Amino acid sequence: MTRHSTVAGREIVFTNSYGSRVVHRFGATILDWSYEPGPGDPHPALSGRDDYEAFEIADGLVYTQFHHQVDVPDVAVSLVLDFDHGRSLAVVSTIEDRARVRHTFLPGLIEGLATSGTEPAPTAALLGRRVRWTYGDGSRYEHVHVEPNANSWRCVSGPSAGLTGTDECTTYELRPEIYVLAAREKAAPSASVTIADHRDLAALRAYGAVFGLDRTGAQPTQHTFGAAGELLGHTATTV
Repeated sequence: MTRHSTVAGREIVFTNSYGSRVVHRFGATILDWSYEPGPGDPHPALSGRDDYEAFEIADGLVYTQFHHQVDVPDVAVSLVLDFDHGRSLAVVSTIEDRARVRHTFLPGLIEGLATSGTEPAPTAALLGRRVRWTYGDGSRYEHVHVEPNANSWRCVSGPSAGLTGTDECTTYELRPEIYVLAAREKAAPSASVTIADHRDLAALRAYGAVFGLDRTGAQPTQHTFGAAGELLGHTATTV
């Protein structure tokens, strides 16, 4: 997965599943955005400016990540733009009551583009799939989707070697074998969104972000990451 410049210099507008209109104006590294709520949308009208990162997942499929540090600092957005199919998916990560992070999934349609294919939707396609991921810092983790909404993990090597856990996890399919995994920790106000490319099972790729409170429990913080993976096999699961 490589850093991508497709969105730089472009204004991209989409209407989400609330019927709300969202405008993004991408500079080289800075994003200006505005949110106009549709009928029945509980969110207020908002606008702001943030740093962003953008990465190409596949031809015509770009993942962007940004944290609303000034305007709504308890919110980060993982936005996937599918230019080939005229569709978008925003995963909004929100720190609630300083105790946990909630994910909201908002599919949308990109203005000015023809719509085709299927809308991003929840899937159980990864159920039982056992994957070993190696992250940019050299840490290695094994993950197994033990239930449709649960992901178990074990740190094989790195600073957290030996630790294990099971987190709530929601999986959406963007395109065949390309997924969004949104995991929420139970014991800490922290959550992750990962864009995982499983098209080549011998050379999986992923990029994403962890969002939550820092170690002091006072400040929201975001960290992006990249990973390479391999499919180890399948394991017994419960449904």
